[in-house]
Amino acid sequence: MAAVPEAAIDIALAPFDVLAPRAASSPFVFASPHSGSDYPDDLLAASRLDPHSLRKSEDSFVDELFGDAPARGAPLIRANFPRAYLDVNREAWELDPTMFEDDLPDYVNTRSYRVAGGLGTIARVVSSGAEIYGGRLRFSEAVRRVNDLYLPYHRALADLLESTRNKFKHAVLIDCHSMPSVGGPMDKDSGHERAEIVLGDRYGTSCFSALTDKAEEILSSQGYAVSRNTPYAGGYITRHYGRPADGVHALQIEINRALYMDEAKIRRLPRMQTVKSHMTDLIESLCALEVAEIS
Repeated sequence: MAAVPEAAIDIALAPFDVLAPRAASSPFVFASPHSGSDYPDDLLAASRLDPHSLRKSEDSFVDELFGDAPARGAPLIRANFPRAYLDVNREAWELDPTMFEDDLPDYVNTRSYRVAGGLGTIARVVSSGAEIYGGRLRFSEAVRRVNDLYLPYHRALADLLESTRNKFKHAVLIDCHSMPSVGGPMDKDSGHERAEIVLGDRYGTSCFSALTDKAEEILSSQGYAVSRNTPYAGGYITRHYGRPADGVHALQIEINRALYMDEAKIRRLPRMQTVKSHMTDLIESLCALEVAEIS
């Protein structure tokens, strides 16, 4: 089978990276959970799709767009494994029973709307709706992926947020994603063009509205058409970590892929540098905020 473009290192050795600043000077933490492009051999062997089709679920290059966060005093955590292999923006055990040879334990969530859409912790389909696997998996394979990838990623993210809160009295997670420019067959907005940027704060529950207001103000001033919570209000990460009453805020940012990449070829466009420059300006502006400005 052909090699996956941009595959690099063995994810068993480095499932994720934490890019830390020399000295943290801000309560912000940036995360890119879906930009990983290191495709394991076992996924390529088991998949009925070619490597390029598997990449359709990636938030390609998002870690690059937000890559200047450490130089601005905020850590960036990025997954190296692909979303098509394991999705950390889900509960640990959201699984489709039709994907497995054996029965699943009672603690597995088999009834979420994400599982119904084929996009559980281990996805059944890519974002285009195409089936990933040519056969069924064993539950032990799900256990291995959760233990080796999911749990370590979330431990690292939780540690970052806790240490940040201890230092600054509060922590702000910016969960960074990209979205197809048009809603796909698995989406509620199938066939509809999307805003340039979508901010998701779980309808004002995962962070104080003042933070979302400020992010929208900055992005709008850069010329972007910004939407809130439609079609994405924030996933598991935003909901799980966003606890404003406890001093932890979470805001999801979705960037329209057509702004910076060729969606069909999965290639950077020349204007990616402009978008990255804007995201760096966003990082600087957010990190300069006082607590009172987002509370």
